[in-house]
Amino acid sequence: MTEALAAWQSETFTAAGLGYRYWRRGQGPAVVVVHELPGLTPAVIRFGEDLVEAGFTVAMPLLVGEAGVAPTRGNLAMTSARICVAREFSTWALGTTSPVVAWLRALARHLHQELGGVGVGAVGMCFSGGFALGMMVDGIVVAPVLSQPSLPLPIGKARAADLGLSPEDRIVVAERAAAGCRVLGLRYRRDRLVGDRFASLRDLLGDAFIAVELDSTHASDHSVLTEQRDDDSVRTVIDFLTERLAGSPSP
Repeated sequence: MTEALAAWQSETFTAAGLGYRYWRRGQGPAVVVVHELPGLTPAVIRFGEDLVEAGFTVAMPLLVGEAGVAPTRGNLAMTSARICVAREFSTWALGTTSPVVAWLRALARHLHQELGGVGVGAVGMCFSGGFALGMMVDGIVVAPVLSQPSLPLPIGKARAADLGLSPEDRIVVAERAAAGCRVLGLRYRRDRLVGDRFASLRDLLGDAFIAVELDSTHASDHSVLTEQRDDDSVRTVIDFLTERLAGSPSP
């Protein structure tokens, strides 16, 4: 086990025909943090630690790659290739919810059954950014956070605007937003991987969508909460989760 995760408890969870290892730590309401590429990097773990210190029980699954390894060109290329061919991730398809979202919903239910409270938070980033929106189909996910959502890959106008949801899931998400479930989205304005998804989110969610859009220092700025971390945005996420999960058991 990597030293960065030495204080975390590791478990394997199986559901929806899939099984993944995840790391868990903290007390209080549950928040599922879904990593970006190339895996559970030190910067993702640091963000998870921030949430633990803020009073949440954090679960961080490992969907691809390794735990505790910093990004390199090699592991970014390897994990990018992995998500492009794996059936769990709808990397190219339009109007499709990735199969792994069913596993993430089940993990959220598993944590909620144990911890109780008003619901569960979900944070996705990069290739997993839209997964938090898909998790919102389950009513227990009451605090979805989408950081630089990047699937399907924004090749062509249609993919650049697609939210990675099936038509059925789009209806449920829109209904939940209309009923008061707010969604927080974060991105750097010059991030091409996000495409036109923020416009699509505004169309689907209306006033329920809270957008944090940051000026870029460099053209490569992408990871709002991790590699190109913006501390004010991390604080915004913590405040959003605290507000939405208020009434859950205290640490």
